[in-house]
Amino acid sequence: MRVHQLKSNAGGKLAAQRAATAKLALEAAVAERPAPVPRAQRMTFGVLVGNRGFFPAHLARTGRDEMLAALKAEGYGAVALGLNDARHGAVESRDESKACAALFKKHADTIAGIIVTLPNFGDERAVAETIRMATLGVPVLVHATSDDPAKMGLDFRRDAFCGKMSVCNVLTQYGIPYTLTSVHTQRPESEGFHEDLRRFAATCRVVRGLRTARIGAIGARPAAFKTVRYSEKLLEASGIAVETVDLSEILGRIHKLPDTDRAVKRKLEAMRAYVDADEVPAAALIKMAKLGLVIDRWMKEADVTVSAVQCWTALEEFFGVVPCTIMSMMSDANLPSACEVDVCGTVSMHALTLASQTPAALLDWNNNYGDDPDKAVCFHCSNLPTSFFDTAAMDYQAIIAGTVGRENTWGTVTGKVRAGAMSFARFSTDERNGRIRGYVGEGAFTKDPLITFGGAGVVHIPRLQELLRHICTHGFEHHVASTFGNVSAAVHEATTKYLGWDVHQH
Repeated sequence: MRVHQLKSNAGGKLAAQRAATAKLALEAAVAERPAPVPRAQRMTFGVLVGNRGFFPAHLARTGRDEMLAALKAEGYGAVALGLNDARHGAVESRDESKACAALFKKHADTIAGIIVTLPNFGDERAVAETIRMATLGVPVLVHATSDDPAKMGLDFRRDAFCGKMSVCNVLTQYGIPYTLTSVHTQRPESEGFHEDLRRFAATCRVVRGLRTARIGAIGARPAAFKTVRYSEKLLEASGIAVETVDLSEILGRIHKLPDTDRAVKRKLEAMRAYVDADEVPAAALIKMAKLGLVIDRWMKEADVTVSAVQCWTALEEFFGVVPCTIMSMMSDANLPSACEVDVCGTVSMHALTLASQTPAALLDWNNNYGDDPDKAVCFHCSNLPTSFFDTAAMDYQAIIAGTVGRENTWGTVTGKVRAGAMSFARFSTDERNGRIRGYVGEGAFTKDPLITFGGAGVVHIPRLQELLRHICTHGFEHHVASTFGNVSAAVHEATTKYLGWDVHQH
């Protein structure tokens, strides 16, 4: 058994270059598949400008302009009433509410969320009626513009500080969920509001992405892994569809592919461009290329973009490779793929990828790290995206090799997870109570040394022992999804407020 010393080094630029090269090769090799989710995704918001005749109406017009400018600065699109559609392009009367709702309905396919902005007190009834009539069912952000203490006379006093409370009160009466800004009132041009916009955009991506998710379950779960059982029906109730395929069908399609097939060769080239495979036997690489190609084609046929794949130990025994590299390539292209047919693990990865617009990985809460109560080792065999590592290489699966033979386990992606801020999430179907539940939180992958095999990193999470107690007390799985960056608040908001899941925020 070969054991690697996994070292952390400054490889950020190298990792970025490698990811860019791999992405180009991957796109060229999988013409049979839908295009990957873009790393940066333009979003469009419906903008609802509140107005109230008792207050300076000109503030509604300038407030509308300021909000549209803020959205444009962040690269977001906007759908809003024009200045000729309503007074100052705002909503106060019943007719203005109907006009705004009709406009939003017309653009329902593109609007990912609604931003309510209150440049003055605003009419809470008009705001709520507009959202109710639009029937978009998308997240709603409620914003109020700050007053200037030097401009508190009748001509410039906003009172949006107070109006926001009235809007929230009526939205609550109407049963319309909404998101609040980090500070009660903000100027649209402020950096704080721009951060809130980005966080709200992440929430909207998660809501829309999960409500329309289609997951490919490839093969049966390993017999011993009852921890990855789940309810398709509970997922379906949240809009998440699961399409299944038997592993025998995948292997049967592979059997019909000749080694000289052009598409197989393109897939092989993409694999070599993606990760160092110099020490891997050529025969194993060909098998992996065929496996990847068949999975790509089946996913296109089934119209699924994310997946969960059977591994232990049928593929190794009856085909002779592990699927890790193929899954790693998909995850690195923002198309999450979880091992051991952990469909809920895929859901967890997908939520994080939607929020961060960067790759996610599925890991085990695996080991303590010395005596530090706030540190642990997260590990998998591994199918982690190469963007998670400083440097990565293809290797054999050291754990299974002792059972099925080293020659049948080539295809893992190994390395030390690079240091950086991270977010984590785990969702699970709770059949006893008829709900989807989970937990989210944040921490960091550290530079702490680690000598092991597979893909592994040391995590530091404040109050980790409380989190571990929560996991064990509530019977959560040992798998956890993670991504780089701080997106747990957006994921929590999306899943609890808009999907109705029972999610704990650590």
